[in-house]
Amino acid sequence: MAETLIKQARIFDGSTNPSFVGDVRIKDGIVETISKTELSPKQGETVINAEGQWLTPGFIDFHTHYDAEIEVAPDLSESVRHGITTISLGSCSLSLALGDPTDLADMFSRVEAIPRKNVLSILESKKNWNSAFEYKKHLNSLPLGPNVTSFAGHSAIRAHVMGLERSLTKGEKPTKQELDKMNQHLEEALDAGFMGLSINTLVWDKMDGSRFRSRPLPSTFANWSEYEYLNKTLRKRGKIFQGVPNVSTKINVLMFLKEAFGIFRKPLKTTIISLMDVKFDPGLYKLLGVIGRITNKVFRSDFRFQALPEPFDLYADGMDVVVFEEFAAGAKANHIEDELERKQLMKDPKYRSWFKRQWTNWFLPRVFHRNFRETKIVDAPDKSLIGKSIDDVAKERGVHSVTAFLDLVAEHGNNVRWYTVMANHRKEPLQKIVSYPDILIGFSDAGAHLRGMAHYNFPLRMLKLVRDAELENKPFMTMEKAVHRLTGEIGDWFGIDAGYIKEGKRADLVLIDPNKLDDSLAKDVEAPMPFMENFNRWVRRNDDTIKKVFINGKVAVDDGKPVNGLGKESGYGRFLESQIGV
Repeated sequence: MAETLIKQARIFDGSTNPSFVGDVRIKDGIVETISKTELSPKQGETVINAEGQWLTPGFIDFHTHYDAEIEVAPDLSESVRHGITTISLGSCSLSLALGDPTDLADMFSRVEAIPRKNVLSILESKKNWNSAFEYKKHLNSLPLGPNVTSFAGHSAIRAHVMGLERSLTKGEKPTKQELDKMNQHLEEALDAGFMGLSINTLVWDKMDGSRFRSRPLPSTFANWSEYEYLNKTLRKRGKIFQGVPNVSTKINVLMFLKEAFGIFRKPLKTTIISLMDVKFDPGLYKLLGVIGRITNKVFRSDFRFQALPEPFDLYADGMDVVVFEEFAAGAKANHIEDELERKQLMKDPKYRSWFKRQWTNWFLPRVFHRNFRETKIVDAPDKSLIGKSIDDVAKERGVHSVTAFLDLVAEHGNNVRWYTVMANHRKEPLQKIVSYPDILIGFSDAGAHLRGMAHYNFPLRMLKLVRDAELENKPFMTMEKAVHRLTGEIGDWFGIDAGYIKEGKRADLVLIDPNKLDDSLAKDVEAPMPFMENFNRWVRRNDDTIKKVFINGKVAVDDGKPVNGLGKESGYGRFLESQIGV
């Protein structure tokens, strides 16, 4: 590889050490020299004048659902273009390392809001592996853009060992032999360098396909003794337990905390989603913050909530969005695949009455605010609707807001597109959340919820949040700490060789124009996905902010644009094995 000299950047090394202006030389994919004094260019060396720019380690996104996309578009450019140089697969109990293509497509597609036909087609044409070691070898055979890490998915393991139908049947427990087999698959994954096990206890996450449509995922049918059995292996080996709590019951979250406890035993590294300032419960983030602190300090745990440093906003096409899975009437609508049939359901008086009762019932468990005043219609066949809230439409028509919403879906189906902010809408609570010691900055869900969410650029949103406070003379965190939370802190906690700029280490670097950490970071666009029949997903593009991204010393993004060789040439990313317990 050619040598590269980056001159006079403000260097953040991924630790909390003070940043400084200096030069960095890259050679053969490695950071060869970091210098506070100017280095002289060598003959043939590419020189980058980075005066006024920031140089940081590549960002780490430890919660993605790129598992299917990486097979057909291994560049993963929607993340790389924002400075992400390491991603993780296998979250939320879902992994493609083990199992039958049809079973995996049914588990993966509806939960992550990715068209099932595309996921199934990808798996049927690509999947020639059926173990963790084979999967790691396969991933390394791809022309990866970013580096890749992975969890072992409990739903996939459970379905593979018990058979999909038994794994989805209430009251069916694995035999001792089946538990041992599950644990064997887990051990093999850990031996292959996987970071740990992911589970899902949220019954709102449903199966796709026609065989077992709308049943919760296999992982949700396990009892805690099954998780505890597998956690013995994780605890012994120091690996990570990643989970999705069931917010329908407060007891469930306490079970995760109990698993993490380190009193009289080795703590279990545990991370769950998600600490947010949700609109429907303004004090919840404070309570969870206290719980996290007590769990770690009093009970000697190693527990982390996952948190996003930006507003948690989403789009919806009609009723086709995950928040409707949280109550039975909404799930009933999403059970219906045919849009015409769903429109007919919207007209049924009994259904409308049922939907309204549940929507307005404040005693039912909820995450979504269910306030139609907090919505904005952004597209519809009737252009006069655009820019109005659903509540505005209701007032114009003289009906209840629920009635107006059901009428709109009955009239236009998925062609009425609307927007709302669900959480992290207040600046000061968000500043407090990202400052909590018991959180990890992440939970982007990149590669999933293609029409609904777009948190691909969360590291840049974090830097903007901190920089804006500095510019207002109201700092709440140093910029060094902010970069550390996005890089070195994550690399250390997950036990992967990433997150720092160090001499002798792989050159995964990001060059940023700090003056472009501005409101453009919130601008969204719909981008076609050529590998999914030009299906349009919602993304954010901030090409002026990222000047360059290096992965393994190679330029992956140049002036905000992914280079032509990304995802086509080898030599960029690779599978990174977890070093915890090694």
